[in-house]
Amino acid sequence: MNSNVETTSGTLDTIKLGLALLIAIAALVGFYFFADQSLLYRVLGLLAAAGVSVAIALQTEKGRHTWGYFQDAQIEVRKVVWPTRQETVQTTLIVIIMVILVAIILWLLDMFLGWSIGSLMGHGG
Repeated sequence: MNSNVETTSGTLDTIKLGLALLIAIAALVGFYFFADQSLLYRVLGLLAAAGVSVAIALQTEKGRHTWGYFQDAQIEVRKVVWPTRQETVQTTLIVIIMVILVAIILWLLDMFLGWSIGSLMGHGG
């Protein structure tokens, strides 16, 4: 009996997600189809359709899980200890210096390999 309820719920969720997707696609097509209309009206229509589409999608199990994921992610972002401005500037300068050093090393290696290959091939030296 329980598996029958889950199957019906899963089918209903699939139908809801399909409807939400159809509304979003129809809104996008309508946005470009009515290109001769005011941009304001087209954007408002697109936003309204997106809102309806999201509201329908949030009524599904996957939608609720996705919404919960974003809420949990927001909580985790608040827990992050962000670096100070001084730490950020110092780290950025270290990265820039290292990139320049590695570029110079690779340039010298390229010149040496080009010279050695040229010498072996007899093209100069």
